Amino acid sequence: MEKLPQISEAEYEIMKILWAEYPLSTNEICQRAQQIQDWKPKTIHTLLSRLSAKHVIAYEQRGRMYYYYPVISQKIYLKQENRHFLNRFYEGKAAPMFSSLLAGDELSDADLKDLYTLINSKMKSGDK
Repeated sequence: MEKLPQISEAEYEIMKILWAEYPLSTNEICQRAQQIQDWKPKTIHTLLSRLSAKHVIAYEQRGRMYYYYPVISQKIYLKQENRHFLNRFYEGKAAPMFSSLLAGDELSDADLKDLYTLINSKMKSGDK
């Protein structure tokens, strides 16, 4: 898999907006971003420029408006970030990560049941 560029937390917020619905005009992106962040339009325009320079989004011009869309899928990006996280903090192994999660109070009983269901399903399907 080709390594995708790193995306900052702020850039990721813009990506989530575009992954949810696209194409979106600059104005639509600004409106949605300002509902979740206290950003000025200039900040949002800068983030769009950075993402475009990283080739993770693209745009098309329609008249005087620019419409943006993602070039990479959220699923592909999250897969890379998950792998990066595991490698960086847990030597590429999931068991120590789960052990750390289980040792804390972050997981509710519902979370634990969901994890159990996911792991059980994965084991039954025989996927590696």
